[in-house]
Amino acid sequence: MNRYLEILRSRMNNKDYEKLEAIPNPEVHRFVAEAAELCSPEDIFVCCDSSEDIAYIREQAIRTGEEKPLKIPGHTVHFDGIHDQGRDRKATKYLVPKGDTLSKVLNQIDRDTGLAEIKSLLRNSMKGKTMIVRFVSLGPLNSIFTVLGLQCTDSWYVAHSESLLFRPGYKAFCEASPRKDFLRVLHSAGRLDENMTSIDYDKKRIYIDYVENTIYSVNTQYAGNSVGFKKLAFRLAIRKANQEGWLAEHMMIMGVHGPGGRKTYFAGAFPSACGKTSTAMLPGETILGDDIAYIRNIGSVARAVNVECGIFGILQGINARDMPLLYEVLTSPGEVIFSNVLVKDGKPYWLGMGCELPKSGINFSGEWWEGKTDENGNEIPPAHKNARYTVSLKVLKNCDPELDNPMGVELSGIIYGGRDSKAYVPVQQSFSWEHGIIAYGASLETETTFATVDKEGVPEINAMSIQDFISIPLGQNIRNLLKFGRNLKRRPIIFGVNYFLRDLKTGEYLNEPRDKHVWIKWMELRVHDEAGAIKAPTGYIPEYEDLRRLFREVLNKEYKKKDYIKQFTIRVPENLAKIERAEKFYREKVSDTPRELFDVLGQQRKRLIEARERFGDYISPEKFKE
Repeated sequence: MNRYLEILRSRMNNKDYEKLEAIPNPEVHRFVAEAAELCSPEDIFVCCDSSEDIAYIREQAIRTGEEKPLKIPGHTVHFDGIHDQGRDRKATKYLVPKGDTLSKVLNQIDRDTGLAEIKSLLRNSMKGKTMIVRFVSLGPLNSIFTVLGLQCTDSWYVAHSESLLFRPGYKAFCEASPRKDFLRVLHSAGRLDENMTSIDYDKKRIYIDYVENTIYSVNTQYAGNSVGFKKLAFRLAIRKANQEGWLAEHMMIMGVHGPGGRKTYFAGAFPSACGKTSTAMLPGETILGDDIAYIRNIGSVARAVNVECGIFGILQGINARDMPLLYEVLTSPGEVIFSNVLVKDGKPYWLGMGCELPKSGINFSGEWWEGKTDENGNEIPPAHKNARYTVSLKVLKNCDPELDNPMGVELSGIIYGGRDSKAYVPVQQSFSWEHGIIAYGASLETETTFATVDKEGVPEINAMSIQDFISIPLGQNIRNLLKFGRNLKRRPIIFGVNYFLRDLKTGEYLNEPRDKHVWIKWMELRVHDEAGAIKAPTGYIPEYEDLRRLFREVLNKEYKKKDYIKQFTIRVPENLAKIERAEKFYREKVSDTPRELFDVLGQQRKRLIEARERFGDYISPEKFKE
């Protein structure tokens, strides 16, 4: 018996001790023992992924009050504190050892200083509570993609969420070699008030130690900060992928049906609240993943898997008209965790659900009534803009059957989409892999949204939609993507989409949310060379007749020529300004930017200036056909 098991022996009952002892990896024992020594839990529960253990976690989440049952069987609601409603950029930092450097855009702290701080906050944080030990598999089991993870937490809500979001990993840990590497997370919600929300939110810390592949999180419950294998461990996976030559990406994966019964797989990178899940959930298509993808070169083909097997999704805007499949799941019996919604008479309500919301109820602020204000005098909405749902993917009728395929699926297309009200057209195809990675991916521009704790509506570069999570130099990440594509015999075609283009005069959106289905169908045809395109300065754009036919077939909607011209007019001044912002960002904040980025953007500027000299500042797509 190693000394870590000896330490744990006195802290655990026989049943849970035997579950831990069955794992041959001494690093597992060390991590759990040191977590217990630091956090001082009353007892330790080890989940072995049996149906009994999974049910016990669910029951404890309700018994402790971290979740409350709702009227529909299987539905529960969890509330994070009013100050804990999204990913917290300021509280999230990398622990950087002396002599190491990360990009200036990343929050960081000296590793020794940060470890001392976070451990002081975690010390005795689990007194009187149970420490739950969860084992997960990131990616399908028994696969070249598999990455193992271990989390210790004192939150039954967090442990319950992991049951829905990740594949069970206990058996894989038992069967793995004693030296098998794994990602680690230690989380404590800290002191809780009578509503079971974290009291010391001002001492919220989420620190990432890439030296030990460990996440530390304290005084927070919001799942993006506490369910460690969401975006937090994603940061560590990016480093692992960088070292091993594959890609860890903030991407959904979907299957798009085309003529003759074929199915074509696309991956798509969109910052939060920019349309990623709604794209992956388009009716008639299949969803394989909505958040994080691992991509490998297998036989000179890009193959991808969903790291997760569930969805922690944004509720705002989900209604019976725009997202019928999800809405049906969220209003039918079955296991669903809602968070930060409005609850009235046992029913959850959220913004944009397509019905009138009650004037009072319970929400993330406690008792709520219309007109209630916060401590700063701001009116509190009935439900938070970042209210969430957690479900298993397999409960969705459109879940792709290849979800657990250990070899993943072949990607034929990659999509980059952000919030760009002024410049890029709704959909376009890159001229090459390099052009797509740089002009659509590395230059991806968006506006901050309610999914982060910060101001909304601030334009910013969000390279590859990975800006909040990147843990290697940004320039290195671009080089990795360029190299990855060059090593493929069959490269996915890269597309850029923009669902948020506005009329420059009226400020009105030029697209309806459902229109994205037409853009996706056009991309599917382009991948198979079955639709035409017009060469514009920023990429290949659709021809009107193709879109007119697709609007009729897909949406039963008449697509007018004047709408096409508005949407696909090339706005030269706005596109030139976009290039300038991207170049400024990389010159000022990314010291290792590859020269190729400036070359590709320079070529795009040259094309735009030449087009302006011929046609003026605002150029109808028809002009490029002449």
